[in-house]
Amino acid sequence: MKIRILAGAVALVCSVALGGCGSLPGAGADSRTVTVWLMKGSASQSFLDRFKASYESEHPSVELEFVLQEWGGIGPKVLTALEGDDAPDVIEVGNTQVAQYAESGELRDLTLESIRDLGGEDWLPGLAEPGKVNGGQYGIPWYAANRVVIYNKDLFARAGITTLPRTREEWVAVTEQLNTAGRQGIYLAGQNWYVLAGFIWDEGGELAEDGGGDWEGSLDSPAALRGMDFYKTLQVLGSGPKDADEQSPPETDVFAEGTVAQIISVPGSAALIEQRNPQLKGKLGYFPIPGKSAKKPGAVFTGGSDLIVPEGADQRGEGIEVVKALAGEKWQTELARAMSYVPNKPALAAVVEGQEGTAAMAEGATEGRATPNSPHWPAVEADNPIKPYMTAVLEGGDPVREAKKASDRITSKLITG
Repeated sequence: MKIRILAGAVALVCSVALGGCGSLPGAGADSRTVTVWLMKGSASQSFLDRFKASYESEHPSVELEFVLQEWGGIGPKVLTALEGDDAPDVIEVGNTQVAQYAESGELRDLTLESIRDLGGEDWLPGLAEPGKVNGGQYGIPWYAANRVVIYNKDLFARAGITTLPRTREEWVAVTEQLNTAGRQGIYLAGQNWYVLAGFIWDEGGELAEDGGGDWEGSLDSPAALRGMDFYKTLQVLGSGPKDADEQSPPETDVFAEGTVAQIISVPGSAALIEQRNPQLKGKLGYFPIPGKSAKKPGAVFTGGSDLIVPEGADQRGEGIEVVKALAGEKWQTELARAMSYVPNKPALAAVVEGQEGTAAMAEGATEGRATPNSPHWPAVEADNPIKPYMTAVLEGGDPVREAKKASDRITSKLITG
Protein backbone atom coordinates (compact mmCIF):
# COMPACT_ATOMS: atom_id res chain seq x y z
CA MET A 1 0.00 0.00 0.00
CA LYS A 2 1.44 3.28 -1.00
CA ILE A 3 1.10 6.59 0.75
CA ARG A 4 -0.36 8.75 -1.99
CA ILE A 5 1.66 11.84 -1.09
CA LEU A 6 4.79 9.70 -0.96
CA ALA A 7 4.27 8.49 -4.50
CA GLY A 8 3.70 12.03 -5.71
CA ALA A 9 6.67 13.52 -3.90
CA VAL A 10 9.04 10.81 -5.04
CA ALA A 11 7.82 11.14 -8.61
CA LEU A 12 8.66 14.84 -8.49
CA VAL A 13 12.27 14.32 -7.52
CA CYS A 14 13.06 11.29 -9.63
CA SER A 15 12.04 10.00 -13.01
CA VAL A 16 12.71 6.43 -14.08
CA ALA A 17 12.74 5.49 -17.73
CA LEU A 18 12.60 1.92 -18.88
CA GLY A 19 16.11 0.64 -19.47
CA GLY A 20 16.78 -1.05 -22.78
CA CYS A 21 17.76 -4.68 -22.73
CA GLY A 22 19.63 -6.03 -25.70
CA SER A 23 21.43 -9.32 -26.06
CA LEU A 24 24.15 -10.01 -23.52
CA PRO A 25 27.48 -10.18 -25.36
CA GLY A 26 29.28 -13.46 -24.91
CA ALA A 27 26.49 -15.06 -22.89
CA GLY A 28 25.92 -17.81 -25.42
CA ALA A 29 23.09 -20.30 -25.37
CA ASP A 30 23.01 -20.42 -21.56
CA SER A 31 21.91 -16.80 -21.21
CA ARG A 32 18.89 -16.31 -18.96
CA THR A 33 16.70 -13.22 -18.81
CA VAL A 34 15.40 -12.30 -15.36
CA THR A 35 12.37 -10.03 -15.56
CA VAL A 36 11.86 -7.60 -12.70
CA TRP A 37 8.71 -5.51 -12.35
CA LEU A 38 9.39 -2.26 -10.53
CA MET A 39 7.09 0.67 -9.88
CA LYS A 40 7.68 3.99 -11.59
CA GLY A 41 9.42 6.41 -9.26
CA SER A 42 10.84 3.81 -6.92
CA ALA A 43 14.41 3.98 -8.22
CA SER A 44 16.28 6.36 -10.49
CA GLN A 45 17.57 5.29 -13.88
CA SER A 46 21.11 5.83 -12.61
CA PHE A 47 20.53 3.36 -9.76
CA LEU A 48 19.04 0.77 -12.10
CA ASP A 49 21.90 1.15 -14.55
CA ARG A 50 24.51 0.69 -11.81
CA PHE A 51 22.72 -2.31 -10.34
CA LYS A 52 22.26 -3.94 -13.74
CA ALA A 53 25.92 -3.50 -14.70
CA SER A 54 27.15 -4.80 -11.36
CA TYR A 55 24.82 -7.78 -11.20
CA GLU A 56 25.42 -8.88 -14.79
CA SER A 57 29.19 -8.62 -14.35
CA GLU A 58 28.95 -10.97 -11.36
CA HIS A 59 26.47 -13.27 -13.12
CA PRO A 60 27.66 -13.46 -16.78
CA SER A 61 24.86 -15.78 -17.85
CA VAL A 62 22.13 -13.46 -16.58
CA GLU A 63 20.50 -10.48 -18.26
CA LEU A 64 18.25 -8.26 -16.17
CA GLU A 65 15.15 -6.76 -17.72
CA PHE A 66 13.42 -4.03 -15.72
CA VAL A 67 9.77 -3.45 -16.62
CA LEU A 68 8.22 -0.37 -15.02
CA GLN A 69 4.63 -0.40 -13.82
CA GLU A 70 2.14 2.22 -12.68
CA TRP A 71 0.71 2.06 -9.16
CA GLY A 72 -2.78 2.72 -10.46
CA GLY A 73 -4.53 -0.61 -11.09
CA ILE A 74 -1.46 -2.64 -10.13
CA GLY A 75 -3.37 -5.04 -7.83
CA PRO A 76 -5.41 -6.86 -10.49
CA LYS A 77 -2.42 -6.82 -12.85
CA VAL A 78 -0.18 -8.57 -10.31
CA LEU A 79 -2.87 -11.14 -9.46
CA THR A 80 -3.35 -11.91 -13.16
CA ALA A 81 0.40 -12.29 -13.63
CA LEU A 82 0.71 -14.60 -10.62
CA GLU A 83 -1.98 -16.89 -11.94
CA GLY A 84 -0.72 -16.87 -15.52
CA ASP A 85 1.96 -18.83 -17.38
CA ASP A 86 4.33 -15.91 -17.93
CA ALA A 87 4.86 -14.37 -14.52
CA PRO A 88 7.81 -12.02 -13.99
CA ASP A 89 10.61 -13.36 -11.83
CA VAL A 90 10.53 -10.53 -9.27
CA ILE A 91 7.78 -8.01 -8.48
CA GLU A 92 7.93 -4.89 -6.35
CA VAL A 93 4.70 -4.49 -4.36
CA GLY A 94 3.44 -2.14 -1.67
CA ASN A 95 4.35 -3.52 1.74
CA THR A 96 0.72 -3.86 2.82
CA GLN A 97 -0.30 -5.65 -0.38
CA VAL A 98 1.67 -8.84 0.33
CA ALA A 99 -1.11 -10.60 2.25
CA GLN A 100 -3.51 -10.12 -0.66
CA TYR A 101 -1.06 -11.71 -3.10
CA ALA A 102 -0.01 -14.49 -0.72
CA GLU A 103 -3.65 -15.53 -0.41
CA SER A 104 -3.50 -16.58 -4.07
CA GLY A 105 -1.06 -19.37 -3.16
CA GLU A 106 1.22 -18.25 -5.99
CA LEU A 107 4.09 -16.69 -4.02
CA ARG A 108 7.39 -18.27 -3.11
CA ASP A 109 8.01 -18.59 0.63
CA LEU A 110 11.33 -16.79 1.21
CA THR A 111 11.64 -17.50 4.93
CA LEU A 112 14.88 -19.46 4.56
CA GLU A 113 16.57 -16.75 2.51
CA SER A 114 15.37 -13.99 4.82
CA ILE A 115 16.91 -15.63 7.87
CA ARG A 116 20.01 -17.25 6.39
CA ASP A 117 21.16 -14.64 3.89
CA LEU A 118 19.52 -11.33 4.74
CA GLY A 119 19.38 -11.10 8.52
CA GLY A 120 15.61 -10.72 8.45
CA GLU A 121 15.37 -10.63 12.23
CA ASP A 122 16.81 -7.09 12.07
CA TRP A 123 14.41 -5.60 9.49
CA LEU A 124 12.14 -2.64 10.18
CA PRO A 125 8.93 -4.10 11.59
CA GLY A 126 6.74 -1.86 9.42
CA LEU A 127 8.18 -3.56 6.32
CA ALA A 128 8.88 -7.07 7.61
CA GLU A 129 5.61 -7.78 9.40
CA PRO A 130 3.29 -7.11 6.42
CA GLY A 131 5.49 -9.44 4.35
CA LYS A 132 4.92 -12.30 6.79
CA VAL A 133 1.75 -14.30 6.21
CA ASN A 134 0.77 -17.42 8.17
CA GLY A 135 4.30 -17.76 9.47
CA GLY A 136 6.02 -17.52 6.07
CA GLN A 137 8.06 -14.53 4.84
CA TYR A 138 6.68 -13.87 1.36
CA GLY A 139 7.70 -10.22 1.04
CA ILE A 140 11.32 -9.10 1.39
CA PRO A 141 11.61 -5.45 2.59
CA TRP A 142 13.15 -3.13 0.01
CA TYR A 143 12.71 0.45 1.20
CA ALA A 144 10.61 2.49 3.59
CA ALA A 145 9.28 6.00 4.04
CA ASN A 146 7.13 7.52 6.74
CA ARG A 147 5.78 10.83 7.91
CA VAL A 148 7.69 13.35 9.98
CA VAL A 149 6.90 16.87 11.12
CA ILE A 150 8.04 19.46 8.57
CA TYR A 151 8.36 22.88 10.16
CA ASN A 152 9.05 26.46 9.13
CA LYS A 153 12.29 27.46 10.86
CA ASP A 154 11.55 31.18 10.56
CA LEU A 155 8.19 30.87 12.30
CA PHE A 156 9.72 28.79 15.10
CA ALA A 157 12.45 31.40 15.56
CA ARG A 158 9.96 34.29 15.66
CA ALA A 159 8.00 32.46 18.34
CA GLY A 160 11.19 32.05 20.39
CA ILE A 161 11.20 28.26 20.07
CA THR A 162 14.75 26.93 20.18
CA THR A 163 14.16 23.36 21.37
CA LEU A 164 12.23 20.90 19.23
CA PRO A 165 9.52 18.90 21.02
CA ARG A 166 10.25 15.30 21.98
CA THR A 167 6.96 14.41 23.69
CA ARG A 168 3.29 14.88 22.85
CA GLU A 169 2.91 17.28 25.76
CA GLU A 170 5.79 19.44 24.53
CA TRP A 171 4.46 19.26 20.98
CA VAL A 172 1.04 20.58 21.95
CA ALA A 173 2.60 23.37 24.03
CA VAL A 174 4.87 24.44 21.15
CA THR A 175 1.98 24.29 18.68
CA GLU A 176 -0.19 26.44 20.93
CA GLN A 177 2.67 28.96 21.19
CA LEU A 178 2.92 29.06 17.40
CA ASN A 179 -0.83 29.39 16.89
CA THR A 180 -1.28 33.18 16.90
CA ALA A 181 -3.24 35.68 14.82
CA GLY A 182 -2.33 35.24 11.18
CA ARG A 183 -0.37 32.04 11.83
CA GLN A 184 -1.40 28.40 12.16
CA GLY A 185 0.51 26.31 14.68
CA ILE A 186 -0.15 23.24 12.54
CA TYR A 187 -2.14 22.42 9.42
CA LEU A 188 -3.73 19.01 9.89
CA ALA A 189 -6.62 17.92 7.70
CA GLY A 190 -9.48 16.17 9.46
CA GLN A 191 -9.22 12.91 7.53
CA ASN A 192 -5.48 12.18 7.64
CA TRP A 193 -6.12 8.67 8.90
CA TYR A 194 -2.53 7.47 8.56
CA VAL A 195 -1.54 10.06 11.18
CA LEU A 196 -4.45 8.94 13.36
CA ALA A 197 -3.24 5.34 13.08
CA GLY A 198 0.07 6.32 14.66
CA PHE A 199 -1.68 7.99 17.60
CA ILE A 200 -3.86 4.91 18.07
CA TRP A 201 -0.84 2.59 18.04
CA ASP A 202 0.91 4.82 20.57
CA GLU A 203 -2.02 4.26 22.91
CA GLY A 204 -1.86 0.50 22.45
CA GLY A 205 -4.85 0.32 20.12
CA GLU A 206 -5.38 -1.07 16.64
CA LEU A 207 -7.44 -0.20 13.56
CA ALA A 208 -8.61 -3.81 13.45
CA GLU A 209 -7.69 -6.95 15.35
CA ASP A 210 -7.32 -10.58 14.33
CA GLY A 211 -9.41 -12.83 16.50
CA GLY A 212 -7.91 -16.07 15.22
CA GLY A 213 -8.68 -15.56 11.55
CA ASP A 214 -11.74 -13.37 11.99
CA TRP A 215 -10.76 -9.71 11.71
CA GLU A 216 -12.82 -7.07 13.51
CA GLY A 217 -12.63 -3.28 13.44
CA SER A 218 -11.49 -1.88 16.78
CA LEU A 219 -11.73 1.91 16.54
CA ASP A 220 -14.13 1.80 19.48
CA SER A 221 -11.59 0.36 21.93
CA PRO A 222 -10.58 2.68 24.81
CA ALA A 223 -7.04 2.88 23.45
CA ALA A 224 -8.16 3.78 19.93
CA LEU A 225 -10.54 6.41 21.32
CA ARG A 226 -7.64 8.00 23.22
CA GLY A 227 -5.72 8.19 19.94
CA MET A 228 -8.63 9.99 18.27
CA ASP A 229 -8.89 12.37 21.20
CA PHE A 230 -5.25 13.40 20.81
CA TYR A 231 -5.77 13.88 17.07
CA LYS A 232 -8.64 16.26 17.86
CA THR A 233 -6.48 18.18 20.35
CA LEU A 234 -3.83 18.76 17.69
CA GLN A 235 -6.14 19.35 14.74
CA VAL A 236 -7.96 22.31 16.32
CA LEU A 237 -4.66 24.24 16.59
CA GLY A 238 -4.91 25.05 12.89
CA SER A 239 -7.58 25.63 10.27
CA GLY A 240 -7.31 22.36 8.38
CA PRO A 241 -10.64 21.18 6.92
CA LYS A 242 -12.50 18.71 9.11
CA ASP A 243 -14.23 17.05 6.17
CA ALA A 244 -11.30 16.42 3.79
CA ASP A 245 -7.95 14.67 3.66
CA GLU A 246 -4.48 16.16 3.19
CA GLN A 247 -4.97 16.45 -0.57
CA SER A 248 -8.09 18.66 -0.49
CA PRO A 249 -6.53 21.20 -0.71
CA PRO A 250 -2.97 19.87 -0.92
CA GLU A 251 -1.29 20.52 2.43
CA THR A 252 1.96 21.34 0.63
CA ASP A 253 0.26 24.25 -1.15
CA VAL A 254 -1.13 25.60 2.12
CA PHE A 255 2.25 25.28 3.87
CA ALA A 256 3.97 27.05 0.98
CA GLU A 257 1.98 30.21 1.71
CA GLY A 258 4.36 30.78 4.63
CA THR A 259 1.85 31.18 7.48
CA VAL A 260 1.73 27.53 8.62
CA ALA A 261 4.32 26.45 11.17
CA GLN A 262 4.01 22.65 10.81
CA ILE A 263 2.59 19.87 8.68
CA ILE A 264 2.89 16.09 9.06
CA SER A 265 4.15 14.61 5.82
CA VAL A 266 6.98 12.68 4.19
CA PRO A 267 10.23 14.66 3.78
CA GLY A 268 9.91 14.49 0.01
CA SER A 269 7.05 16.98 0.30
CA ALA A 270 9.67 19.67 0.88
CA ALA A 271 10.46 19.64 -2.83
CA LEU A 272 6.82 20.39 -3.63
CA ILE A 273 6.74 23.19 -1.07
CA GLU A 274 9.94 24.80 -2.34
CA GLN A 275 8.75 24.53 -5.92
CA ARG A 276 5.60 26.42 -4.96
CA ASN A 277 7.48 29.00 -2.86
CA PRO A 278 11.24 29.22 -3.61
CA GLN A 279 11.66 31.70 -0.72
CA LEU A 280 11.23 28.78 1.69
CA LYS A 281 14.24 26.94 0.31
CA GLY A 282 16.64 26.27 3.17
CA LYS A 283 14.04 27.30 5.75
CA LEU A 284 12.39 23.92 6.29
CA GLY A 285 13.27 21.66 9.18
CA TYR A 286 12.22 18.17 10.22
CA PHE A 287 11.71 16.17 13.39
CA PRO A 288 10.15 12.77 14.15
CA ILE A 289 6.53 12.75 15.29
CA PRO A 290 6.84 13.00 19.09
CA GLY A 291 5.81 10.08 21.25
CA LYS A 292 4.16 9.86 24.64
CA SER A 293 7.58 10.04 26.28
CA ALA A 294 10.99 11.29 25.17
CA LYS A 295 12.36 7.74 25.22
CA LYS A 296 11.14 6.99 21.72
CA PRO A 297 9.37 8.76 18.84
CA GLY A 298 5.71 8.31 18.11
CA ALA A 299 4.43 5.37 16.12
CA VAL A 300 4.09 5.99 12.38
CA PHE A 301 2.63 4.24 9.40
CA THR A 302 5.47 2.80 7.35
CA GLY A 303 4.87 3.00 3.63
CA GLY A 304 7.23 1.42 1.18
CA SER A 305 7.84 -1.65 -0.89
CA ASP A 306 8.57 -5.33 -0.54
CA LEU A 307 9.91 -7.67 -3.22
CA ILE A 308 8.09 -10.90 -4.01
CA VAL A 309 8.94 -13.91 -6.19
CA PRO A 310 6.11 -15.71 -8.04
CA GLU A 311 6.03 -19.45 -7.49
CA GLY A 312 5.49 -20.01 -11.22
CA ALA A 313 8.29 -17.74 -12.47
CA ASP A 314 10.54 -19.31 -15.13
CA GLN A 315 13.69 -17.99 -13.46
CA ARG A 316 12.50 -18.27 -9.87
CA GLY A 317 15.89 -19.28 -8.49
CA GLU A 318 17.72 -16.42 -10.16
CA GLY A 319 14.92 -14.08 -9.17
CA ILE A 320 15.58 -14.94 -5.54
CA GLU A 321 19.24 -14.05 -6.03
CA VAL A 322 18.25 -10.66 -7.49
CA VAL A 323 16.01 -10.02 -4.48
CA LYS A 324 18.86 -10.90 -2.12
CA ALA A 325 21.13 -8.44 -3.90
CA LEU A 326 18.59 -5.59 -3.90
CA ALA A 327 17.77 -6.17 -0.23
CA GLY A 328 21.38 -6.63 0.88
CA GLU A 329 23.54 -4.05 2.61
CA LYS A 330 25.45 -2.79 -0.44
CA TRP A 331 22.44 -1.92 -2.59
CA GLN A 332 20.32 -0.85 0.37
CA THR A 333 22.98 1.75 1.08
CA GLU A 334 23.08 2.83 -2.56
CA LEU A 335 19.29 3.11 -2.78
CA ALA A 336 18.91 5.02 0.48
CA ARG A 337 21.49 7.59 -0.53
CA ALA A 338 20.24 7.94 -4.09
CA MET A 339 16.53 8.21 -3.28
CA SER A 340 16.49 9.52 0.32
CA TYR A 341 14.69 6.41 1.52
CA VAL A 342 14.91 4.63 4.85
CA PRO A 343 16.89 1.39 4.42
CA ASN A 344 15.29 -1.88 5.48
CA LYS A 345 17.35 -2.16 8.70
CA PRO A 346 17.70 0.40 11.50
CA ALA A 347 21.41 -0.51 11.66
CA LEU A 348 21.85 1.08 8.21
CA ALA A 349 20.26 4.40 9.20
CA ALA A 350 23.69 6.03 9.47
CA VAL A 351 24.03 5.97 5.68
CA VAL A 352 21.57 8.89 5.42
CA GLU A 353 23.29 11.07 8.02
CA GLY A 354 23.55 14.61 6.72
CA GLN A 355 20.16 14.35 5.00
CA GLU A 356 18.06 16.08 7.67
CA GLY A 357 14.66 14.96 6.46
CA THR A 358 15.67 11.37 5.79
CA ALA A 359 17.48 11.12 9.13
CA ALA A 360 14.32 12.25 10.95
CA MET A 361 12.34 9.74 8.93
CA ALA A 362 14.77 6.94 9.79
CA GLU A 363 14.48 7.75 13.50
CA GLY A 364 10.71 7.62 13.29
CA ALA A 365 10.80 4.39 11.29
CA THR A 366 12.07 2.52 14.34
CA GLU A 367 8.49 2.81 15.63
CA GLY A 368 6.97 2.06 12.23
CA ARG A 369 3.85 -0.04 11.83
CA ALA A 370 1.63 -1.17 8.98
CA THR A 371 -2.09 -1.50 8.43
CA PRO A 372 -3.84 -4.73 9.53
CA ASN A 373 -2.33 -7.70 7.75
CA SER A 374 -5.60 -8.97 6.32
CA PRO A 375 -5.86 -9.85 2.61
CA HIS A 376 -9.11 -7.85 2.59
CA TRP A 377 -7.69 -4.61 3.99
CA PRO A 378 -7.54 -3.04 0.49
CA ALA A 379 -11.36 -3.24 0.48
CA VAL A 380 -11.42 -1.10 3.62
CA GLU A 381 -9.26 1.57 2.04
CA ALA A 382 -11.27 1.52 -1.19
CA ASP A 383 -14.30 2.94 0.67
CA ASN A 384 -12.61 4.03 3.87
CA PRO A 385 -14.94 4.21 6.93
CA ILE A 386 -12.19 5.82 9.04
CA LYS A 387 -12.36 9.15 7.20
CA PRO A 388 -16.05 9.97 7.82
CA TYR A 389 -15.62 8.73 11.40
CA MET A 390 -12.87 11.29 11.99
CA THR A 391 -14.94 14.09 10.49
CA ALA A 392 -17.95 13.18 12.60
CA VAL A 393 -15.91 13.33 15.82
CA LEU A 394 -14.16 16.56 14.88
CA GLU A 395 -17.53 18.15 14.14
CA GLY A 396 -18.85 17.27 17.58
CA GLY A 397 -20.28 13.78 17.16
CA ASP A 398 -20.19 11.27 20.00
CA PRO A 399 -16.79 9.52 19.68
CA VAL A 400 -17.95 6.15 21.05
CA ARG A 401 -21.04 5.95 18.84
CA GLU A 402 -19.18 7.07 15.71
CA ALA A 403 -16.26 4.73 16.39
CA LYS A 404 -18.62 1.77 16.80
CA LYS A 405 -20.31 2.55 13.48
CA ALA A 406 -16.95 2.76 11.70
CA SER A 407 -15.67 -0.41 13.38
CA ASP A 408 -18.74 -2.35 12.26
CA ARG A 409 -18.19 -1.19 8.66
CA ILE A 410 -14.53 -2.24 8.83
CA THR A 411 -15.53 -5.66 10.18
CA SER A 412 -18.03 -6.12 7.35
CA LYS A 413 -15.42 -5.32 4.73
CA LEU A 414 -12.80 -7.60 6.30
CA ILE A 415 -15.28 -10.46 6.21
CA THR A 416 -16.63 -9.99 2.69
CA GLY A 417 -13.65 -8.32 0.99
